[in-house]
Amino acid sequence: MSQWNDGVPRIGASLKEEARAPETKSGEGQASAHEVREAMDEFLSSFEEFKSANDERLGELERKLTADVIAEEKVERINRALDQQKKKLDELTLAAQRPDLGGRAETGHAEREHKRAFEGYVRKGEAQELRGLEAKALSMQSDPDGGYLVPAETERMIERIVSEVSPIRAIAGLRRIGAKSYKKPFSTGGAQTGWVGETEARPQTATPSLAEIEFPAMELYAMPAATPTLLDDAAVNIDQWLAEEVQTAFVEQEGAAFVNGDGVKKPRGFLDYDRVADGAWEWGKLGFIATGNEGGFPTSNPGDKLIDLVYAVKSGYRANGRFVMNRTTQAAIRKFKDTEGNYLWQPALAAGQPPTLLNYPVTEAEDMPSVSADAPAVAFGDFRRGYLIVDRVGVRVLRDPYSAKPYVLFYTTKRVGGGVQNFEAIKFLQFSS
Repeated sequence: MSQWNDGVPRIGASLKEEARAPETKSGEGQASAHEVREAMDEFLSSFEEFKSANDERLGELERKLTADVIAEEKVERINRALDQQKKKLDELTLAAQRPDLGGRAETGHAEREHKRAFEGYVRKGEAQELRGLEAKALSMQSDPDGGYLVPAETERMIERIVSEVSPIRAIAGLRRIGAKSYKKPFSTGGAQTGWVGETEARPQTATPSLAEIEFPAMELYAMPAATPTLLDDAAVNIDQWLAEEVQTAFVEQEGAAFVNGDGVKKPRGFLDYDRVADGAWEWGKLGFIATGNEGGFPTSNPGDKLIDLVYAVKSGYRANGRFVMNRTTQAAIRKFKDTEGNYLWQPALAAGQPPTLLNYPVTEAEDMPSVSADAPAVAFGDFRRGYLIVDRVGVRVLRDPYSAKPYVLFYTTKRVGGGVQNFEAIKFLQFSS
């Protein structure tokens, strides 16, 4: 059962108790499986209490035609507590899934040699061996003036961590490229077809009209700093340190750009494209369903608009569809019921799995707008087919021991782009009349 104080769950109570108990961790900074299970049980128990409190509030509305202030406040407090618990659970789940970065993966001789040379460059600034190896490998992506490529193991480590934490990257399509941009052709009119008999002539169809969408890879950088003492400490795993230092900067910048980016020196987010009412949809624009209430859900049967949004997407995209919204919007939707009294929003039944809304998974993206006038606060569709992220192969690091003495700066760069690739696959719920 959950821990309560004045009708509100004490967030983290079970976690604090667990911290005093013996536990086994697979590595530094990793959460134990038992800790995750305890947090999951706490969250599910709290959600049952939320449903009970919300049912009581709705009962008061039916009897008195007005909401009891105390009941409203209680529901809101529990709702906020659930959000905090869910955030903590997500953090623990990610920590539990994160691999032991101090481990040694099986690598070939060339990778081990490059890794050793790269570590000498990072720790001591010795670039001669690394420069020779990259020249020997005829690496066209490495430029000593702009830095050296990190070892393949380190690059995989950074990508893995970023993919685990970044909400849009986890659900979008992904393509790795070796050029500055990726160009995707598409037919503007579709392929021409027709019915013919077995022995009838097949007239030649008209030449299809082709166009292309370009996804340029933009430069994203982070500049972690280290002390000479840290670099001299042989016990410090340089790969782990670099991956952990840049992950937060990369995730925050990418997450914001994939949602709201304007395409200028950054990826173009799906909210930057023109939106039209779904009845007037055309290629190159994204369709939306209006709530009919400026800045909010309809007062009666608000869940119906979510159903309308789901069925505005073609069946081929609904199969892998999911909702995308921020935590505030999700908290509001959590109160909705269907005509039989069942809650539309349901928590995940296992750690690491997303909650569901109308049996579709929900991705929480804090860069999505909250419910307000004309805001496209809820998105639904097949994001793997609808939104494409392009990653240029290679992460580069330039060691700078001069600009911020006594600290050593590491100018770390990667190239990433993104944009909508299929305008049929994503729809929005817009809070407008």
